[in-house]
Amino acid sequence: MQALRVVPAIHYFDTFKDFNEEFKLGKGDILVTNQWMYDPYVKPLGIDMPVIYQEKYGAGEPTDEMMDAMKQEMDKYEYDRIIAFGGGTIVDCCKVLACEIPDKVADLYTGKVAPKRVKKLVVVPTTCGTGSEVTNVAVASIPSLNLKKGIADEQTYADIAVLIPESLQGLPDKVFATSSVDALIHAVESFLSPKASPFTEMYSLKAIEMIMNGYKQIVAAGGNTAENRKPLLKDFLIASNYAGIAFGNAGCGAVHALSYAHGGAFHIPHGEANFICFTEVFKMYMRKQPKGKIEIVNKIFADVLGCSEADVYTALDEFLGKIIEKKPLKEYGMTEDQVAPFAKSTVDNQQRLLGNNYVFLSEEEIAEIFANLY
Repeated sequence: MQALRVVPAIHYFDTFKDFNEEFKLGKGDILVTNQWMYDPYVKPLGIDMPVIYQEKYGAGEPTDEMMDAMKQEMDKYEYDRIIAFGGGTIVDCCKVLACEIPDKVADLYTGKVAPKRVKKLVVVPTTCGTGSEVTNVAVASIPSLNLKKGIADEQTYADIAVLIPESLQGLPDKVFATSSVDALIHAVESFLSPKASPFTEMYSLKAIEMIMNGYKQIVAAGGNTAENRKPLLKDFLIASNYAGIAFGNAGCGAVHALSYAHGGAFHIPHGEANFICFTEVFKMYMRKQPKGKIEIVNKIFADVLGCSEADVYTALDEFLGKIIEKKPLKEYGMTEDQVAPFAKSTVDNQQRLLGNNYVFLSEEEIAEIFANLY
């Protein structure tokens, strides 16, 4: 069994200026970013290359329609290399846009067309959550099919990942919260995956430690503000990368699988959608198999939070609630009659993720989790 694979090559720079000096951006490149990232970090450098502002093509998380519109604009330029400078939406879009798209992006997600890379891809993440720079996962909603799904293919790995802590300075409080809690869940789910190895476990455990200790410092300083986060940006960026390496090899499980149903239906940010069902999934795991690796995770959280292992999920919800608010699904618009369809959709469409569960969950058990979250 392959124990660990780290793709792509990872580079680190303190500033975007340092990155540009080594990578010599310009002719043959196209930059995909947001204007609020371009103006402070790229514009002052006077780099001559076409720029695509993702926000012009849709708000929120990736959709096939957003990518189709971006592709139409990008086709106006000659380029060999895509520079993806942004959060999870931009990174996931660019993984797909670096591939050949014969007709529509949706064809890649439905399996009608297999991904085939035709452009080089350099990913510079500007959030500390997805870890997407070191995975081959590209998630999108397909509104016409009422579906949210991920591609995970050799062709959707970036060529190079670049970590620049400076790029996290302007993160809004909620984006930091949703992205960093996503990284925490990546680390925990990958640790419990049946595909985990001693090497992926090392990355998972270190990411959990760094994120939880960072959260403790933020809470102790008075809460989730840019000023309180500033000394910890490097740690959170690296922790997100570690978690990405872990789940890129071992995978994520039921928390992510369930989150696609309500996340897609109510346009909930990905990390927030995961956080909603995090501890409820783990309560089900504990009910089914309390002895095993989950005991290690429970002890880690209990030690950090200073609580008993029996109370760990209540304490964890309370602690993480100081970083990101947790709300019942009915506050997002869910109705009770959606419990069964959400469970069925999860089982029908998310087997890629459910195969990484700590223990098997039936459709009935998944429905019970959704009912508890309602």
